[in-house]
Amino acid sequence: MTEQMDMELKYLTADLPEDIRRVKEYGDFELAQTMIRYRLERPLPEALRQRLCLEAEIIRRLPEQYPYGWQDGIHLLQDVLQDFSEEELHRYLADGAVEWIYIQGEIHLKDNFIANLIKTREELAPRLKDSHLLDGRQNNFQLLNQMVRKMKTQGTVSCSFHIRSTVTVREEAQRPGEQIQVQIPVPVEYSQVRHFRLLGYTPDCAVLAPAQYPQRTICFETAYQAGQQFQVEYEFETEMHYWSPEVDEKAWSAGTEPGADEYLAEELPHICFTHYLKNLTEEVIGNETDALGKARRIYDFITTRVMYSFVRSYFTIVRHAEFAASNLKGDCGLQALLFITMCRIAGIPARWQSGLYATPLEIGCHDWAQFYIEPYGWLYADCSFGGAAYRAGELERWEFYFGNLDPYRIPSAANYQTGFYVPKKYLRSDPYDNQTGEVEYVGNGLLEHRDFDMFHEVIKIN
Repeated sequence: MTEQMDMELKYLTADLPEDIRRVKEYGDFELAQTMIRYRLERPLPEALRQRLCLEAEIIRRLPEQYPYGWQDGIHLLQDVLQDFSEEELHRYLADGAVEWIYIQGEIHLKDNFIANLIKTREELAPRLKDSHLLDGRQNNFQLLNQMVRKMKTQGTVSCSFHIRSTVTVREEAQRPGEQIQVQIPVPVEYSQVRHFRLLGYTPDCAVLAPAQYPQRTICFETAYQAGQQFQVEYEFETEMHYWSPEVDEKAWSAGTEPGADEYLAEELPHICFTHYLKNLTEEVIGNETDALGKARRIYDFITTRVMYSFVRSYFTIVRHAEFAASNLKGDCGLQALLFITMCRIAGIPARWQSGLYATPLEIGCHDWAQFYIEPYGWLYADCSFGGAAYRAGELERWEFYFGNLDPYRIPSAANYQTGFYVPKKYLRSDPYDNQTGEVEYVGNGLLEHRDFDMFHEVIKIN
């Protein structure tokens, strides 16, 4: 599957043939692949051909993310939680709290379904056999509460970062002597980013994308050596201004920005103005006519009605915003895309921003959104952080993440579904976002967590 397939992702908006869809839903993935292969031997409309090619890759990636059978899941939960019963698992599955698929007609649970339950169902916390599983989350919330108060008091807060990112190829995927391409994300120098400085990288055969390239990476191309690591180290600062409608706009306004209207359009397949999403947006906005008020109603809907949930790899989800809206659940990226899509439907420019959330306590992938309101300029909306605050009863923090963002961010993507400066030949592990790196040989692309791993390390934050 070549880089051109990245450009054909819009064909995911086409429906699968009904018989292939039925076989896939039952979980007979081998038969589904056979059916796709036979169809591709016939003359087909181009849109259907592209859709089937994409589906063959989706089916290849899907089942490995669901390793646990039903009884396996019960036993694993009983190892973690006191007095957990099979009836409870049935209830959580029916409530949409457990990610699962059929494999050969039998339920299989996602690899991180336990972590998802612990993260999203507060009633389970007292039953944890190891209470330390919650320590990091509470410490993180305390840190954010402190930062919210600091930004509201000081107005402007800066944060400096020293980060090291490393890609390693797993032993079973190593091919010494073969030409390899490795892409590692680095900050886009725009918006809140200041004073980026590349400190070093290895090996020395690398190309750094331009400062404002929308999915910025440093790209290595070399003959692979067994056990080789690919590493980049950099420094930069973020500068965040506290915003509220009551604050004098001249103190923080970004002003008007030519070109903001380009962030009003559909971007298929995932920012798609379906009938359901248009109807939902109309229902949520109601009689509100002010742009800021419309954006606030959309934020309130997502943070109070769409439950945070880990999901399978983005490539295996056909329509991201629609998925979050119809299932009323999704992770940070799906919630951000739903916010962006609904804002655009409402006539409010909105765009993607993603990368890493990094503090002295933790570092990990995260996605959020920006939306444009005159005369304020580009504001932020972090629906997943806002939703977590709402569920915890932290209403000050919930209010903060409409319009504001903490400074603990490393934005490496300023747009969704964008190619790299040094192109890849094969379909990416994540063809939409830029957080976890990409690796390919001359003959094929590799998948993160199966063939290679990306490690982000905080050297210093202050």
